[in-house]
Amino acid sequence: MDLYLPIANLSVNALVIIALGGGVGLLSGMFGVGGGFLTTPLLIVYGIPPTVAAASAASQVTGASVSGVFAHWRRGGVDVKMGGVLVAGGVVGSFAGAGIFRLLQASGQIDTVIAIVYVLMLGSIGSMMAREAVQAILARRRGQTGAAARRRHHPLVAALPFRTRFYASGLYISPLAPLLLGFFTGILTILLGVGGGFILVPAMIYLLGMATSVVLGTSLFQTLFVTAAATMVHATTTKAVDIVLAGLLLVGSVTGAQLGAKFASRARPEYLRLALAIIVLLVGTRILLGLVWRPEEIFTVELS
Repeated sequence: MDLYLPIANLSVNALVIIALGGGVGLLSGMFGVGGGFLTTPLLIVYGIPPTVAAASAASQVTGASVSGVFAHWRRGGVDVKMGGVLVAGGVVGSFAGAGIFRLLQASGQIDTVIAIVYVLMLGSIGSMMAREAVQAILARRRGQTGAAARRRHHPLVAALPFRTRFYASGLYISPLAPLLLGFFTGILTILLGVGGGFILVPAMIYLLGMATSVVLGTSLFQTLFVTAAATMVHATTTKAVDIVLAGLLLVGSVTGAQLGAKFASRARPEYLRLALAIIVLLVGTRILLGLVWRPEEIFTVELS
């Protein structure tokens, strides 16, 4: 079942794209991540141009974030004030990222830059996750239980001026910290098509010191609005959003997320983290091979 993608300018098997979205949705439900950081590299591996993959993945993440935000909102798991500051920084970061994106497009290096950033990012994240998961598994087998760490924000955050209270998060910090964090996430959203939750969530916990009860909901709140803004920026400036591709991904991811959530409730979290780390490292390795592996024949000619 082949469908033509007008922006990517190629035909794809619709069932494969839906299955890819379903696989990412399954991982999202199992591991509690948005999945955007895997959607773009998997699309690149499949053969979608990196520019179109990044732009279309951002729109897919927007749709996938809606149900998660409402679920957390109903149980009071969203700090609206903190989320608003993160969104403000993210929207500004989206426009800055769009400028970087256009400059790289004009130089003809955007595809290579996206691939290199993904290799570095997936390699570092996968390695840290694998190390932490292996340590947790070994500790469980030895019967050890780690003491809960005291929650506090980073000293650099504490040194920033203009402090205000974020009551839902239990914080009294400068809004400049979440504003800068949102700005950086907005740039990543434009360049890589990711929601940024895989960076935003640990940063909110370890840098800002937010209460864990509102971290995930607030992260999804920021992701929803920033990826929506990034989609609009891409659609009006880079012209790289393929709505057909995004729609196919969304169909698969909605179904996969439900199945993943059910599976995750029956598995141990440290084994899930190790499995995700292995997947992340495999995807990063595949992209690295695409950058450095020289084919036997660079050009091929086919007569049909």
